[in-house]
Amino acid sequence: MEITSNFEMLRTDPAHIGSSAIQPVGKVTRVGGVTEVQNPFSNKPSKDVSVEKPFSSYLSEALQYVNGKQNASSDIAEKFIVDPESVNVHEVTTAMAEASLSLSLAQKVIDGMLKDWNEITITR
Repeated sequence: MEITSNFEMLRTDPAHIGSSAIQPVGKVTRVGGVTEVQNPFSNKPSKDVSVEKPFSSYLSEALQYVNGKQNASSDIAEKFIVDPESVNVHEVTTAMAEASLSLSLAQKVIDGMLKDWNEITITR
C-alpha cells in the first residue's frame, strides 16, 4: 500500500528539503543595513544579528559571561563563609559547578581556535 500526501511545508531556508519556493517567514524590512523579520508568532521583531555585530563582539560577550559566572561563584562562596545561614549549600555547589563548566568550555573553545588558527597560518 502506497501512501501519498499533498501536504508540503513552507520552505524558509534553501537547506530545507522540498520543492516549493523559498519564502520569508513574516514581514521582512531593511532599515539602515539591519534586516528585520517580523515573526508572525511573536510581537517583537527579530534582527539579523549577522549584519549588525562582528565576531569579536560575540567573543567579548562570551568572556564577560564566563567572568560573570566566576564572580557570582566567588560572591556566593564568600557569603557562605561569612553568613552560612543565609545561603543554601546547594546554591553554592550549583554556582561553583556552573563557573567551572563555563571556564572549562571557554578554555576548550580558545584552545580549539588557537589550534585552528595555527593550522591556517602554517604554510605547507
